[in-house]
Amino acid sequence: MLTFSQHKLYRFKLIDRSALILRGFAKAPNWFILRAMSAVNDPTFVIAVRLPNWVGDVCMSLPCLQWLNDQGHDLVIFGRPWAKPLVQQFNPSAFVALSGSFGADLKTVKQFRSTQRQITHGLILPDSLSSAALFRLAGINSAGHRHDGRSLLLKWPVPKPNAGLHASQKWWHLVKESAMRWALPTPPTQAPRVLLAISAVDAQASSQSIDAANLTGKSFILLAPTATGLHKGQVKVWPHFASLSKALVEMGHQLVICPPPNEVAQAQALAPGATLIAPLNLGGFAALAKRSALVICNDSGVSHLAAVAGAKQITLIGVTEPSHSGPVSDNAIVMGKMGQWPSLKAVIDVVVDQVAVIADPNNVGSA
Repeated sequence: MLTFSQHKLYRFKLIDRSALILRGFAKAPNWFILRAMSAVNDPTFVIAVRLPNWVGDVCMSLPCLQWLNDQGHDLVIFGRPWAKPLVQQFNPSAFVALSGSFGADLKTVKQFRSTQRQITHGLILPDSLSSAALFRLAGINSAGHRHDGRSLLLKWPVPKPNAGLHASQKWWHLVKESAMRWALPTPPTQAPRVLLAISAVDAQASSQSIDAANLTGKSFILLAPTATGLHKGQVKVWPHFASLSKALVEMGHQLVICPPPNEVAQAQALAPGATLIAPLNLGGFAALAKRSALVICNDSGVSHLAAVAGAKQITLIGVTEPSHSGPVSDNAIVMGKMGQWPSLKAVIDVVVDQVAVIADPNNVGSA
């Protein structure tokens, strides 16, 4: 006869046979043991990944997706429609587009789940309560960071790592912890660098845009002077883009901007003299960044797109902490720091130096 405390332990703590034996419950029903074991060790389970909601965050999560894809399990990716070009290289069995409306997204996820027969383990990269609730209500047992009181919605709640960790390493920590809980191989200590595999279609779209702007065969600098949203109430846009643009044009540099439709007017005001290229999807924009001699941007999604494209870039920071959210790239120069934007002169000097290095035919790393 089980005591109350033993019954409680039996229900909530005993998750595998070794735990049962250690606690003296070796006679637990076989169906209970098999159910618990299969939830972790089933080699056929599907991995459902809920992507972050920001462009830069999706770019920084590519190492996680690459490692999960390498494990041989079917990968289903849930995210905003714009993210599809950034994850198609992992050949997911499905990409399920989410709208951002909880009710509509819950219906979408449930409809997808109704077509699946395999056990599915969820990996929730965002820290929001709604992202955990979405998978839980759709019947997907998930791993995610403990945050905002959502532990009860997670099958495998993972303590958040050190607050000073870079965002890319925070998600890598979640992957490592999830791998242990799902009996997968142990991932490397540090996240590997993963570049975006730009599709032929996106590369062609970029080339056509360059042709339309009469820039084929010419060197150009890609400016991205806008940045969406605020960081802790502060604007993330470097205040000297217009002056930089005028100075570079006077020096004879060809400047290009390629903002989304809702940011065209702002971008043109911040980059006078720059050639406007029609909006591209994120894969096409990454191809454009890769074709440029240099990308100059704020700490925004463009910085991380340039990083995964392997483009040379200068990222200008004044209100964010680069050790937390800066670009992960050997080709990135980060100027400024939290609370202090770089000066116009300092940026011009670095741009001139970088363009000279790129243009030097004797430079081994020239583009």
